[in-house]
Amino acid sequence: MCGIVGGIAERNVVPVLLEGLRRLEYRGYDSSGITVLDENQNLKRIRAIGKIKNLQEKIEQTDELLTGRLAIAHTRWATHGKPSENNAHPHISCDRVAVVHNGIIENYQELKTQQQEQGYLFESETDTEVIAHAIHSHLTANNDVLAAVQLAILEFEGAYAIGVTCKDDPNTLVAARKGSPLVIGIGIGEHFIASDVSALLPVTQQFIFLEDGDIARITREEVNIF
Repeated sequence: MCGIVGGIAERNVVPVLLEGLRRLEYRGYDSSGITVLDENQNLKRIRAIGKIKNLQEKIEQTDELLTGRLAIAHTRWATHGKPSENNAHPHISCDRVAVVHNGIIENYQELKTQQQEQGYLFESETDTEVIAHAIHSHLTANNDVLAAVQLAILEFEGAYAIGVTCKDDPNTLVAARKGSPLVIGIGIGEHFIASDVSALLPVTQQFIFLEDGDIARITREEVNIF
């Protein structure tokens, strides 16, 4: 079923997200990954096949400590494309936009063809990568990640729950849902997203359940739902 966890805080959110992924293991998965916006506003991504412990080991083996106050993470169950690191989430467009996604974009092949004609390169076999490129395409026009997501989702047919980060905006996490569950966990000076409340119980007991068609702009201080 896949699982999403994301967060924005004044502290390092990586341990919170990894624990959240462990709590979503019951949903089933074949790979996992995390993307962190570091202190230099670079998107750092680590992905692994198999259990969460494999992802943890890869993180521990990196030359630089993986830390950040804005991050998204995911456990994937293969639908489009075999289990592989390239197919694991998060997916990144042009080193600028990172996306995690649950659900199926039914018109992804049509969108992929259009995006390839626009010059976008694909590194995976997934339908999710078209989401990242669509958001990036709109972002280049208006430089507003919320507006870019609002425009991009108009192109998608199917079901989705997504978490989006952008290196140009280190203070914003964007979430949207249609047909796939997504919840926002409310904290003090920090907020989180997840597929299920169980992922966030160690950090909060207060939740907002997004409804179909909702898009949320999430910062450390507030949550705005459109």
